[in-house]
Amino acid sequence: MESAEIARRYLRYFEEKGHLVVPSASLVAEDPTLLLVPAGMVPFKPYFLAQRTPPAQRMTSCQKCVRTPDIEEVGKTTRHGTFFQMLGNFSIADYFKEQAIPFAWELLTKPQADGGFGFPEERLWVTVLHDDDESADLWHKNVGVPMDRIQRRGLADNFWHMGVPGPGGPCSEIYYDRGPEYGRDGGPEADEDRYLEVWNLVFMQFQLSAVRSKIDFDISGELPGKNIDTGMGLERMAAILQGVDNIYETDTMWAILDRAAGLTKSQYGKDATDDVSLRVVADHVRSGMMMVADGIIPSNEGRGYVLRRILRRAVRKLRLLGGGQDAGLMHELTATAVKAMGEQYPELVRTAANIHTVIDAEEESFLRTLRTGESIFDVAAAESKRAGRGTVGGADAFKLHDTYGFPIELTLEMASEQGLSVDEDGFRRLMQEQRDRAKADAREKKTGNADVSVLGDLLESVGGKVDFLGYGAYDSEARVVGLLVHGANVAEAPEGTEVEVVLDRTPFYAEGGGQLADQGVIKFLGGAEIAVHDVQSPLPGLTVHRGVVKSGLARSGDTVLAEIDRSRRMAISRSHSATHLVHAGFRKALGESAAQAGSENSPGRFRFDFTASGAVPVSVLRDVEDEVNDVLMHDLEVRAFTTSQTEAVAMGAMALFGEKYGDEVRVVEIGEYSRELCGGTHVGSSGQLGVVKLMSESSIGAGVRRIEALVGMDAFRFLAKENVLVNQLAEQVKARREELPERIAGIVTKLREAEKDLERLRAEQILSASAGLAEQAKDVNGTAFVGHRAPDGVGADDLRKLAIDVRDRLAGRPAVVVITAVPKDRPVVVVAVNEPGRERGHKAGRLVGVTAKVLGGNGGGKDDLAQGGGADPGKIEEALAVVERQVGAE
Repeated sequence: MESAEIARRYLRYFEEKGHLVVPSASLVAEDPTLLLVPAGMVPFKPYFLAQRTPPAQRMTSCQKCVRTPDIEEVGKTTRHGTFFQMLGNFSIADYFKEQAIPFAWELLTKPQADGGFGFPEERLWVTVLHDDDESADLWHKNVGVPMDRIQRRGLADNFWHMGVPGPGGPCSEIYYDRGPEYGRDGGPEADEDRYLEVWNLVFMQFQLSAVRSKIDFDISGELPGKNIDTGMGLERMAAILQGVDNIYETDTMWAILDRAAGLTKSQYGKDATDDVSLRVVADHVRSGMMMVADGIIPSNEGRGYVLRRILRRAVRKLRLLGGGQDAGLMHELTATAVKAMGEQYPELVRTAANIHTVIDAEEESFLRTLRTGESIFDVAAAESKRAGRGTVGGADAFKLHDTYGFPIELTLEMASEQGLSVDEDGFRRLMQEQRDRAKADAREKKTGNADVSVLGDLLESVGGKVDFLGYGAYDSEARVVGLLVHGANVAEAPEGTEVEVVLDRTPFYAEGGGQLADQGVIKFLGGAEIAVHDVQSPLPGLTVHRGVVKSGLARSGDTVLAEIDRSRRMAISRSHSATHLVHAGFRKALGESAAQAGSENSPGRFRFDFTASGAVPVSVLRDVEDEVNDVLMHDLEVRAFTTSQTEAVAMGAMALFGEKYGDEVRVVEIGEYSRELCGGTHVGSSGQLGVVKLMSESSIGAGVRRIEALVGMDAFRFLAKENVLVNQLAEQVKARREELPERIAGIVTKLREAEKDLERLRAEQILSASAGLAEQAKDVNGTAFVGHRAPDGVGADDLRKLAIDVRDRLAGRPAVVVITAVPKDRPVVVVAVNEPGRERGHKAGRLVGVTAKVLGGNGGGKDDLAQGGGADPGKIEEALAVVERQVGAE
């Protein structure tokens, strides 16, 4: 039974039992404490915590999940993987154990011909919490499981909670006996390799008041409404139903693994090391594809870092398998993964071009990084050996990772090859410090100082959603339902206090979808006023206004007038509409692979990121800019309406690459030119934008380009300023505007030729003094010594040429040459020592340090030539005297 069919059967069964089929949420977690969704129940957590009203009391889903804590174990065992799918059925204060248990048993044991999974009843075992007699009785009396196949286990195995105060309860697990060839008798307690867990049923019935560990917590009482949360791993079910030993041999994984083996001319099952590499590739290509499909772009922080690590591990394993340095293998494997998973996730096929663009670029970038990183590592390894250390420093390993994207495991491997170890503790300490900073920054931005539970209570108090009035209003009356100071809900806040305000309704747009937050004021009827500088939505449906009490005493519960900065909003709306037009323009010019990968809509300017395999030609930029401005001239109507996501896609509305949408979506149309799903604010017609000016195009990462642009008065002012500048240039060079490029190019060419002539003459002039300097060399204890101050303004390159020329003229006897000058207010010194001088013990690197120290600086270099600098030109004569004495003493 194929994986897609397993998911279909599961969802169809529970749909027939009255459950609402909920599409998988994005891998990008809404919970600000998570980077990625790690479990099937995570999207349902707000319902279990009563933070949001569920769309139905019975729901079922096949949820995409990613877990990376055990990423180093992926491939080494056949159990670990990063991406997996969790099938689940959920009850919010509806049915409980007496229905959840028979549901699970019926679906598992019903014949496949009747829509079930066809598990033999005699091969199924059950576990329950040690004192959960109710569940044990239901399994035995209602379902018919023999008592000798029901095992009781402790809190560590059979109790579930979220790790924080909230709902929790016992769980019951169903295990499949794979047979004696997989291990010993005795049920799950004896051997969990033979007895494989296939389904976990969680019975949320208690309210936990304190949680200290997995097995140490306090129960304050029973929940008023009991919940069901179940989970069945799709990959594990596929392994059983497809008759294979592990998840890597299931249909979707095996397709990638087998293709990787063919591309690298390796054979699975022949070599243990190659098997590990092939399993890593299969898992990571699939995971990377699913993450990119959800709009995650490789980067050096957050979830982008997780994706980069996954993709680069895959590239490295391909290289170890014999894939070499040639790009293209990841493209082939991604195409295989899209085909394998496309039936279950049609959006993969639809966005395949975008996925390829991102992954191909990351592969190509990392292959270049490997070459660079290997050279840098060789230098660090050589330095460690020279210093007598057997360890490459943690800081060196971190720099390789952080600056060049070099994986620590590759650094460890290369160090081992040279008989060195790596300071892993130092590396991981630096990594953890970086992650803590990034996580703290992200959490601070999204949730401020408030605890998520406090925000959840406020969201519940407004019925699960703050009404947004900003599409049609710039101000509105509202009631303060929450006033937060340092994360705590307070009754009042005096003047000067930084606060976070939750209103029951608001015209303020919370930052999202690339659009910056509104700013403005909240005026209390009693006279107090809060200046709002930021607005965020830390939980779906909740709007939090951040600001400072400018006057009076702000009180929770009061009626207020919320007013946004109208001119700022209008400028941002122009930018947002311009972004839609530019997006449409680039898709027309470059094809569907030019998918938006991020944006920022600010007053008068916007930033638009999109996937692309390389730089956009200047001609394309010009054509897109012309086309967009032509759309403005036609003053197309901008229309927004709400419809179902299915209907929106059917009418051609563009869903942004990786963006999350609900069943009901808002569509923004600009004539027939652009149609996108969008929750932001926009102008009434395209003519209100005035003019759009594309300023720059650049790379911001592998496979992602960035356009910076101006709109409205900002664009007009720039063009006006540019016009004045062009006129001034035309007058200066006495040419017509259209002749400027050619005339200026000619002037630049002449200047460069003149500079070359001057450089040649200056070098000849400086070197002409070398013969005289060599003749004037002093005998210092048997060494010919030259200490000379060249004319100020002579650069370091010329000083080196002079020092080398004088040194070469003193061949045949020991010689030390010290030349100094002040090219730019700071002294520079060069020391050159010939071979007889080095044999006598003179070293340029040491002598330049002596000289530079007197000048208030430092220097270094090789034994034959070294360079340094300082800060005090007044001590040049003293420095030359000191180095002369040093030469005499050596």
